[in-house]
Amino acid sequence: MSHPQDHRLADHRTAHDTDGEGRRRDTPLTRGLKQRHLSMIALGGVIGAGLFVGSGAGIAAAGPSIVIAYALSGVLVMLVMRMLGEMSAANPASGSFSVHAERAIGPWAGFTAGWMFWTLLCVGVAAEAIGAASIMTGWFPQTSSWMWVLLFMAAFCGTNLAAVGNFGEFEFWFATLKVAAITLFLALGALAILGMLPGTDTPGAANLTGDGGFLPHGTNGLVIGLLTSVFAYGGLETVTIAAAESEHPVRGVATAVRTAMWRIAVFYVGSMLVIVTLIPWNDPAIPADGPYVAVLDHLDIPAAGQLMNVIVLIALLSAMNANIYGSSRMAYSLTARGQGPRALGKVSGGVPRRAVIASSGFGFIAVLLSYWWPETVFTWLLNTVGAAVLVVWGFIAAAQLRMRRRLEREAPEKLVVKMWAFPALTWVALAGVLAILALMARQPDTRVQLYFTGGLAFALSLIGHLRQKTRTSRAPI
Repeated sequence: MSHPQDHRLADHRTAHDTDGEGRRRDTPLTRGLKQRHLSMIALGGVIGAGLFVGSGAGIAAAGPSIVIAYALSGVLVMLVMRMLGEMSAANPASGSFSVHAERAIGPWAGFTAGWMFWTLLCVGVAAEAIGAASIMTGWFPQTSSWMWVLLFMAAFCGTNLAAVGNFGEFEFWFATLKVAAITLFLALGALAILGMLPGTDTPGAANLTGDGGFLPHGTNGLVIGLLTSVFAYGGLETVTIAAAESEHPVRGVATAVRTAMWRIAVFYVGSMLVIVTLIPWNDPAIPADGPYVAVLDHLDIPAAGQLMNVIVLIALLSAMNANIYGSSRMAYSLTARGQGPRALGKVSGGVPRRAVIASSGFGFIAVLLSYWWPETVFTWLLNTVGAAVLVVWGFIAAAQLRMRRRLEREAPEKLVVKMWAFPALTWVALAGVLAILALMARQPDTRVQLYFTGGLAFALSLIGHLRQKTRTSRAPI
C-alpha cells in the first residue's frame, strides 16, 4: 500500500537533506535507484563477509551458544533499524542518521555521527579490497596483491562516478548471488538435519549438547561470541542512505525495515543453527577453512572451498561498492549542511563525484598504509573504527527519542514506520548499546578498540562543538 508522501516525493527528481533546524534543502542528487534495486540491497545487504568469514571466531569462542549470541545481537540491530526506519521514512535524506542526529540533538551530533561513519566505511573499503585481493592471488599466485587492489578500487570508484544507477545495478546482482548462495546453503543444511539428504544421517542434538555442552566456555565465551556477532551486522544502515535516491523513498525505507526481522532471523541465526547442528563446534575445519566450507565439505559438496571463495569474493566486492557509495553520500550530505570541506559539495550528472573520489582516495591510502605499516598505522586505523558502529547506533537511539515526540506534535502523518513500544524499547536498545560497550571494556582484545574509538568520538565531538559555537550563520545548500 502506498502513502501520500510516496507520490509527493516521487514527483520531484531531487533528493532532500535537512539542516539542524528542520529546514529542507533541495539537492541535485537524482533518483536513479529503482525499487528493485532498493529491495535487493535491503535483502542482500545483510549478507556480508563478516558472516561468511568472521563467524568462525565466534563459534570457536561460544560453541553452540553462538546461536543465542547472534539472536541477541540481531534483536538489538532490529530495534536500531526500526528507529532509523521511523526517522528515515519521515524525512528521507542522503545523510540518514547524521541528518536526524543534527535535527534532534544538534549540529555537533550530526557532525560526529556522520564523520565517524564515513571513516568506518572508508577503512572498510580498504579491508575489503585487501581481502578480495588475497582471494585473487590465491587463484592466480603469479600476480601481485596490489594489482588486484588497484583494479577493484578503480572499478568501483568508476561505477560510482558514472551514475547512481550503476551502483544500484551492481548491488542488485551481487545481492541476488549472495541471497541465492545462502538460501541454497540453508536448504541443504535443513535437508541434512532432517536426514533427507542422500548419504547423510540426522545428527539430532548431539553436536548441540556434546563436547562441553551448549556453553563450552561458559558465559565468557558467550560474551565473546556476542561481540563478534554484533559487528557482523554492520552496514545495514546503508539502505536508508540509498533510499533517498530511490523512486519511492518512504515506501523503500518502510519495506526494508519491516522485512529486517525475518532477514536477520533466517540468514544469520538460521546459518549459525545449521552450522553448529551439523558439525561439532570445535571441528578443526572451522578455523582452518571457515564454518561454511566445513559444513559443505561435511555434506560432500564438490569443490566446496572454491565455491565458498567465490561467494566470499562477491560479498567483499559488494561491500566495497556499497561502502564507496555510502561514504560518498555521507561526505556529500555533511558538506551540503556546512559540516565539511565545501569542495566536496559539487554535483555533476546527479552524482557527488568529488565526494566519491575523496572517499575512494581515503580507502586507497588506507590500503597503502596496510603495506607500509601493517602492524602500526593500519592496525591503529582498524582499532579506531572498531566500535564506531556502536557509537552511531547510540546517536540513532538518542535522536529517535527526541524526534518521535516532535513528529507526533508537528507532523504525525509522517510516522509511516513506528518504533515498537516507544519509548520503552528505545531505552532498551540504548541500554543494549551501552552494555556491549561495557562488555568490550572487559575483554583485552576489544578494550583497545574501545579506547581508540572513544578517542575518535571525543575528538569529533569536540570539533563539532567548537564549530557549532563559532558558526554564526548557515550557508544554504
